[in-house]
Amino acid sequence: MIISASRRTDIPAFYSRWFMNRIRAGHCLVPNPFNPTQVSRVSLKPEDVDVIVFWTRNPGPLMPHLSELEERGYRFYFLYTLMGNPWRIDPGARPMAAAARNFRELSERIGRERTVWRYDPIFLSSVTDYDFHEKTFRHIAGELRGATTRSVVSFAHLYRKARRRLEELAGEGIRLLPWDEERAGDLVRSLVETARENGMEPRSCADERDLQRYGLKPGKCVDDELISRVFGLDLRGGKDPCQRRSCGCAVSKDIGMYDSCPAGCVYCYATTSIDRARANFRAHDPEASSLLA
Repeated sequence: MIISASRRTDIPAFYSRWFMNRIRAGHCLVPNPFNPTQVSRVSLKPEDVDVIVFWTRNPGPLMPHLSELEERGYRFYFLYTLMGNPWRIDPGARPMAAAARNFRELSERIGRERTVWRYDPIFLSSVTDYDFHEKTFRHIAGELRGATTRSVVSFAHLYRKARRRLEELAGEGIRLLPWDEERAGDLVRSLVETARENGMEPRSCADERDLQRYGLKPGKCVDDELISRVFGLDLRGGKDPCQRRSCGCAVSKDIGMYDSCPAGCVYCYATTSIDRARANFRAHDPEASSLLA
């Protein structure tokens, strides 16, 4: 079983204490996001967990516990999001220099293949336009050169919950940019070239648009091929049917919960209300069996 920790919230950044408590207990409880009365007990025993996939913007709080995870027999890799968006778009983002330094520290600790850079999702607005992303990606790629072997990119899919938050930005003069096929194609080609120049394999993430014509091949974030190459495990279970049609990820069990990440990214698909997410975070009990008791 592959554990996803987590598409729904940033467990390493905000819930490391809870996670390690559940590792030591050997299980956690995960309510069905569409039916909270249906609760699954997920084993976290080393013999039941093949690999843990961490999704994060800040692995720092979890890094002191990596040795314990290894001593207990867990295998894991990180999907590390590093974007460089303005504060109003990503209010929880750390300064770029600190985030890039942390990325390199993690890479030195666990290896380049196990530290995957996500420049994702690309949010197109009047303050984060095509030129902004081309320049920002180039800068970050240079900062991370030699620290990773893969970069993952995709364009933001704006769900209804995110669009409501974007209306607030309009009042501040920040507007969404319409999709421009020609400019998007030029951007993708530039990202692909920049990634390769910096020793990274560029891949897309669950993007429904045909980006292969611009040289960007589809990828998998929960990647059975990477797992096989790095850990020597054969986990070919096919595509996860619970994910979007365009998502190529292998089957995994996500142990996070929606409306629990206090970072406040305006485009976040996992947060219906930022205020509710922050209230849930404040009420969180790290000793509880589920993320939100």
